[in-house]
Amino acid sequence: MTTNTNTSRRHFIVGSSAIATGLAIGFDFSIMSEANAAIGTGTTAMTPLVTPEIGVWVVVKPNDDVIVRIVRSEMGQGTITGLAQLVAEELECDWKKVSYDYPSPAENLKRNKVWGSYSTGGSRGIRTSEQYVRKGGAAARIMLVQAAANQWGVPAAECVAKNSVITHTPSGRKTTFGKVSVAASQLEVPKEVALKDPKEWKLIGKSVNRIDGTADKVTGKQVYAIDLKLPGMLTATIKESPVFGSKLKSYDAAKAQSMKGVKKVVQVGDAAVAVIADTFWQAKMALDQVNIVWESSPNENVSSASIKKMLEEGLNASDIFVGNSNGDVKSAMSNASKKIEATYFYPFLNHATLEPQTATAKWTTDSCEAWVPTQDGEASLAAVIAASGLPAEKCNVYKVNLGGGFGRRGAFQDYTTQAVNIAKQMPGTPVKLIWTREEDMTQGRYHPVMMCKMTAAIDDKKNITGLNMRLSVQSILAAVRPAVVAANKGKDPVVYQGLDQIGEHGITYSFPNLNIDHAMRNTHVPPGFWRGVNVNQNAIFIETFMDEMAEVTDMDAVEFRRKHMQNYPRAIAVLNAVADGIGWTKPAAPGVFRGVAQMRSFGSYVAAACELSVKNGNEVKIHRIVAATDPGFIVNPAQVARQVSGSFVYGLSALFEEEITIEKGAVVQKNFDTFGSIRLSQMPPVETIVIQGGGKDWGGVGEPTIAVAAPAVLNAFYRATGKRLRTVPLKNSGIKLV
Repeated sequence: MTTNTNTSRRHFIVGSSAIATGLAIGFDFSIMSEANAAIGTGTTAMTPLVTPEIGVWVVVKPNDDVIVRIVRSEMGQGTITGLAQLVAEELECDWKKVSYDYPSPAENLKRNKVWGSYSTGGSRGIRTSEQYVRKGGAAARIMLVQAAANQWGVPAAECVAKNSVITHTPSGRKTTFGKVSVAASQLEVPKEVALKDPKEWKLIGKSVNRIDGTADKVTGKQVYAIDLKLPGMLTATIKESPVFGSKLKSYDAAKAQSMKGVKKVVQVGDAAVAVIADTFWQAKMALDQVNIVWESSPNENVSSASIKKMLEEGLNASDIFVGNSNGDVKSAMSNASKKIEATYFYPFLNHATLEPQTATAKWTTDSCEAWVPTQDGEASLAAVIAASGLPAEKCNVYKVNLGGGFGRRGAFQDYTTQAVNIAKQMPGTPVKLIWTREEDMTQGRYHPVMMCKMTAAIDDKKNITGLNMRLSVQSILAAVRPAVVAANKGKDPVVYQGLDQIGEHGITYSFPNLNIDHAMRNTHVPPGFWRGVNVNQNAIFIETFMDEMAEVTDMDAVEFRRKHMQNYPRAIAVLNAVADGIGWTKPAAPGVFRGVAQMRSFGSYVAAACELSVKNGNEVKIHRIVAATDPGFIVNPAQVARQVSGSFVYGLSALFEEEITIEKGAVVQKNFDTFGSIRLSQMPPVETIVIQGGGKDWGGVGEPTIAVAAPAVLNAFYRATGKRLRTVPLKNSGIKLV
């Protein structure tokens, strides 16, 4: 299979057919090679290719090559291959001839958003577009079959498509997709399209190889945004105030301006200075010589200690928002024979993408183009339009491969805005902005810091009669999407991920009296969506406390969960799968202890069980993890397994190593020496169990299992040591993963 990741500006010439119901057909698709060659996609064609669109999702070449349009972003999770499988299944094409292409967000805007949302986050890359991309494939198949039937003068109902070949069943006549593609492109796109019954799927559900250039990633041939080269390009790096909210007072660039390779020292916005030079290293060395003075700010008085004190106050505050409740918790607490309580802490976290924030922009008085590693091309285009000062039709964004996303490169386009603002000061010259690692660490959009208090009421028969959960945490939406908070009367619904009464993050336990509420305690540290977002810490709170409640009621941890999960058969199924996989009812090896956790998030049901041992009281060795996931329909089982394994890298790194702390209003951790992740030698084997129990559901895959990594390990650690650890990361308690 070949890969065509052309992201250049394309010109569309309207053919004889009009745009109907938002689907454009009959276009000449002229592929320009300049930006394509710069991005290094491997496309060799240097002259325009005239290829007919069949609908908006499919292009078929005369040689039967099929190009599937993909607008969601690929960050290693396999979205490109999965979406292509969905289209190809309904198209009935030869999978070996499938490649893909990125329509630019400017094209989408010009064509009335025919490709839908470009946003890739929340494990939604496939599940929120699966229906309309499948319909795109089915519509293209119908058009191809109709074109063949027209040529033969027979009813289309007598023709079938399979493996890019159309056959007239009564006569046995055959033709290929490529031979009728031009004629098909002139037909009207069918408005009513029937999709296959899942029982008929031949490609969906198969572990086919990826089509996004795995070999190039392994050999280093693939070009990421940081590698991008354009003719005449300069490179810039930037420094913003280390104290969030502080502004630039003054700067002296005399020494830097005279250094080798330096073209210009510029102010960017009201809080940053950048150096533009021939190379990144020249820009960095010169920026170090710029004498910058920042204005003083009240935020300089903020520290992790003061933030924690504010969160502690929220644990007992009365200004709260209720997210989920039933029964009468207050009465249950007052009538309890016994109560247990636990308080937890979860820190700020940086995304720490291996590729720091970067974007390239070229600005003139008549146009602005940007090459961006983005999780949301539409958001990038909006940032370019706003920063350029030009009308939308004068702007475009070309998506470049991402060196990590995890939520940092979606809603947050600060690096894109900076790149355009810098390029405006060098008109006509492409300028690539690259953040230093230190800038990336100290100017993030951080997973919010959080505390939680869990309280359970127990009667004289050792039944849980009430559960109260108080969350004291910063609101992401209050900072990023305040309109959503306003629409919810001041409440941030994202806080309750994994704890909702209903929805894709709904809690999978039932208690006679339940209350889950939130004290909003916002800080000056900018919050952001971090892979898995709030479900990660919420899983720690609820799942480790489930073990505590099981112990105090003299029940096995798995049996206790089952008792309270009777209304959630899919949740029970994944719990049973990991319990059986780990051998829960059988004795573990001497010195080995087990833990378990389960959660529902992003529309999927997930569970994990682990085996670990502890040496010298603080050296943890995780021997194995068994993980089960039920996302409903599954497009590519191999990709699911890879995503599950990768999730545990993320979850365990956050549990043992990662945190962002604040001193004098600024981030303390500035590089990977102080913000670490687990190493390959520390990573345990992950045995993945994939369950398809969702009926008509499409759940997420990339994020859900992150949540169950930490609580499974914490529960096993307690059994090994008798110690309950409720503060993350564990390195602060002297615990290390070996």
